Amino acid sequence: MPKGYWIARVDVSDPEQYKAYIAANAEPFRKYGAHFLVRAGAFENPEGISRSRNVVIEFPSHQAALDCWKSPEYQAAMKLRTSVSTIDLVIIEGYEGPQPADAKA
Repeated sequence: MPKGYWIARVDVSDPEQYKAYIAANAEPFRKYGAHFLVRAGAFENPEGISRSRNVVIEFPSHQAALDCWKSPEYQAAMKLRTSVSTIDLVIIEGYEGPQPADAKA
């Protein structure tokens, strides 16, 4: 079963208030098996547009990723975020097919 991912790009207007959201999202993330692969950090944006903060969160399955976002716990946490940030969020199923390294020369 493919893993699920949240891919988020975020601009934060009030970092202090955003900390309340981070504290509140810990419980639903723990409950649904979230694992941060990217959490802010240095980045370059060679194409397209960007936001100031980038996040990639891995879940055990696509369904777990969807269930986390829809959960009452995350919806409550999200209310702490919406007034102090702008976000683009994609919830996507992972890929388990052939990779370039699998191709024979």
